[in-house]
Amino acid sequence: MKWSQAINDYRHYLQIERGLSHNSIENYSYDIKKLITYLEEHDVNVSPEKIDKELIKQFIYNISKTINPSSQGRLISGLRNFFDYLVFENHRTSNPMDLIESPKIGRKLPDTLSVDDIDLLINTIDLSYQYQGVNLGERNRAIIETLYSCGLRVSELIELKISDLFFDEGFIKVTGKGNKQRFVPIGESTKKYIDIWKAIRNHINVQPKSKDILFLNYKGNKLTRAMIFTIIKNLVTKSGLKKTVSPHTFRHSFATHLLENGADLRAIQMMLGHESITTTEVYMHVDRSHLSDVLNKFHPRK
Repeated sequence: MKWSQAINDYRHYLQIERGLSHNSIENYSYDIKKLITYLEEHDVNVSPEKIDKELIKQFIYNISKTINPSSQGRLISGLRNFFDYLVFENHRTSNPMDLIESPKIGRKLPDTLSVDDIDLLINTIDLSYQYQGVNLGERNRAIIETLYSCGLRVSELIELKISDLFFDEGFIKVTGKGNKQRFVPIGESTKKYIDIWKAIRNHINVQPKSKDILFLNYKGNKLTRAMIFTIIKNLVTKSGLKKTVSPHTFRHSFATHLLENGADLRAIQMMLGHESITTTEVYMHVDRSHLSDVLNKFHPRK
């Protein structure tokens, strides 16, 4: 089996059998392509069925000089999943990654913004900003409000549909990783800002493929992930905020602020769409002072 065929078959498996998103499939494929590039650079001609542990260990040692431990761990995990698939399909009898351990890394706490930081960024938005006759300032406010108020991933934001808005019931339907859907509460102010943008959107010549997509560019096409990053980067620069901010920062802030105000961890897990509550538990490490307050308030032996 050639590497190209193995990757194509694996991508098909990830899409059909595991229901992964396009971005997740691209990330898994990228891990394998790094290995292929290494083999080509060192003139090693070996098939996916025949490559052994020692050769992969050499590859990981080589690439560990250029990537951080977190990226190295993700790479090892990605390759392990790929070879598990080859074993499952009877192309191999064993996984060469079985005895290769991921580097031990400390648990990185999420970067968060304060409520004042959020207010600063939103107040910095020029609501009169227009391009090609389309008010993009109102759109950008609705985007930031939705990211923060609903705790969405950037991929979930750009895929959000008008038909996913259930404002009368106070929820939006979000399609997350693995095409799993969840309902997330939405506040009155965020609904108001989205409605303002929807009224503007009605005057845009929306492209056929984006008819139901909520957030569009001035041409009527769905926004890209890169465009959301750019909007936020420009906003942070203009505001003078001295923090590194990405779309995910708003998601982290959403969860942290909920915890600080007494929300149940299980409820936060459901709103974030985490499959395991272990993923959500990272927020328990963000604000230890809050946990102390809970103990002092509710424990009988305080």
